[in-house]
Amino acid sequence: MDIYSNASNNDHKNDAQLRTKRLVSIDLLRGLVMVLMTLDHTRDFFSNVRFDALDIEKSNILLFLTRWITHLCAPSFIFLAGVAAYLSLKRGKTKQELAHFLLIRGFWLIFLELSIVSLAWTFSPGIFMAGVLWAIGWSMVVLALLIQFPMRNIAIFGVLLIIGHNLLDSVQAKQLGNFGWIWSFLHERTMFISTSGIRFFLVYPLIPWVGVMVCGYAFGYVMTKPKTQRLRWLQNLGWGLIFSFVVIRGINIYGDPQPWLVQSTFLKTILSFINCNKYPPSLAYLLITLGIAFLLLYIFEKQNLSFLKPLIVLGRVPLFFYIIHLWLIHFSAILLALPKYGFKAITLPYLSSRAMPENYGYDLQYVYLVWIVIVFILYLICNWYAKYKVKNKSWWFRFL
Repeated sequence: MDIYSNASNNDHKNDAQLRTKRLVSIDLLRGLVMVLMTLDHTRDFFSNVRFDALDIEKSNILLFLTRWITHLCAPSFIFLAGVAAYLSLKRGKTKQELAHFLLIRGFWLIFLELSIVSLAWTFSPGIFMAGVLWAIGWSMVVLALLIQFPMRNIAIFGVLLIIGHNLLDSVQAKQLGNFGWIWSFLHERTMFISTSGIRFFLVYPLIPWVGVMVCGYAFGYVMTKPKTQRLRWLQNLGWGLIFSFVVIRGINIYGDPQPWLVQSTFLKTILSFINCNKYPPSLAYLLITLGIAFLLLYIFEKQNLSFLKPLIVLGRVPLFFYIIHLWLIHFSAILLALPKYGFKAITLPYLSSRAMPENYGYDLQYVYLVWIVIVFILYLICNWYAKYKVKNKSWWFRFL
């Protein structure tokens, strides 16, 4: 069956419902991955670990999984941004209005990434981080240019970017001379350092992430279908992507620049198998993370999980949450470090474990405790903001 065929009478009924009702499952998933993201960033600022948490030889199972589970965040967040863009059409926007909004929103996110967000990460005006908001912003700009094309073509374009981009792994920016920076922008994680000492850390190359958002936009059509159809698509796609991950990763030829290896124990071999490349996200990485995301959406659609209601609050103010959580984590790290390091705590390089004092940081159980406290504070702030946003309909709320 062609899912992009002409809308039926049921489609028109669903459109009318979508104009007045949000899909709670999307807010739930968005809220969940934001809480997981907070765990990852809390670990960045508070952990006493001096090595990569995904280093199988040095890490332990809990530390490894604490880092690995947060891989769900960026793919889910960017995919859902694409879904939300499509759903906005069903809430009354024209394609021209949506394209205009995506362009403004995209460039606004890029600006926030290179200003408020970069400063929140490092407290250094000379360091710029091109992270997840950078990727979302540029993906929105590209999507704004694509939405006039037929939906089928948009979906094919997104899928090809995800499936085929690992064919480009052998291309290196240094091979392209003066044009190498363009390739870094598209497909290679890079640190640029100017002669004046300004640093630009390009964390999220764009090609695969654009594909994720474009696929999210195309999948938005499925999310407008009746619930029984949505459930069938979510379940089949979730298990299908996970099965594809197992097959492609098992063949160990294509889909990730880092092959898995047989380790000294079966458990470590499993960890090697699921440890996929994130910068840029490999095909294997996206298959497993988006597969899990689809299954979570399926669960949230199917079950009435009222105890997860606080996640809905967080999921409805994602940008506000993202900006606030970084500042809160960084200030909290400074506050806890002040008794030991004095005012030097303000300038500690929290994101560089090698440059931190040897005795800095906390064991993982204390990192989890700090995370719980920070999430609770964030919920209180976001709950207040969500209520304030409902009472105040100013236009600028669309951009926060």
